[in-house]
Amino acid sequence: MFKETNIRSFAKGFSWRIIATITTIIIVYLFFGRLDLAIAAGAIEWISKIFLFWIHERVWIKIRWGKKRITPFNLWMTGLPLSGKTSIADKVFEKLNKKNLPIQRIDSKDVRLLIPDTGYSRNDRINHIKRIGYLVKTLHSNYISTICSFVSPYRKARKAVREMVKNNVFVYVKANIETCKLRDYKGVYKKAINGEIKNFTGINDVFEEPQNADIIIDTDLTNIDQASEKIVNYLKKYHLK
Repeated sequence: MFKETNIRSFAKGFSWRIIATITTIIIVYLFFGRLDLAIAAGAIEWISKIFLFWIHERVWIKIRWGKKRITPFNLWMTGLPLSGKTSIADKVFEKLNKKNLPIQRIDSKDVRLLIPDTGYSRNDRINHIKRIGYLVKTLHSNYISTICSFVSPYRKARKAVREMVKNNVFVYVKANIETCKLRDYKGVYKKAINGEIKNFTGINDVFEEPQNADIIIDTDLTNIDQASEKIVNYLKKYHLK
């Protein structure tokens, strides 16, 4: 959330008075034909009304009537590794952040850096996603929306998030596994195929496709800009009203 500071209110009043005072001087001069009288009227109006505008602005900031909080939402991106989740989520966050929404970006790689001992077994992953669900729920209690990108391969884990958090928008970022391999700039798919990485989703561990995703993005057919636009439009329609 952003707070309207005193200096911002004063700056708004100052800029408005420049326009209004020039208008007053012109009107007085047109009616009376006296430039000295017009300038004097403008000066008196400038001093008095900029102060009154500041008071008016500060009073209205304290009045809660007519203000509406946006109910926080959770945008959850799931899909195979390198399907495009992170890139699309980053683009959506960039667009929404420009609207000054209270919103937090949460990505798998960042969380695992904070909790490096988290394993990749089925139980480890489910518990990991539950922890993220709790974090999202905490942020929502402070009216902060969330954009999350996690492989989250198991339906059980995704169901847990749905049950813990309200106003979810689940996005299945779909991509052919061969396409994901072509995007593999880190070589993780190759390592998984060679047996160097265990429990790697899509190679030696399953990805359980979502059965009730709110949005499906096929990144074999849709680029990042198109995907992010589709998601933002969905949010505008259902969660940013």
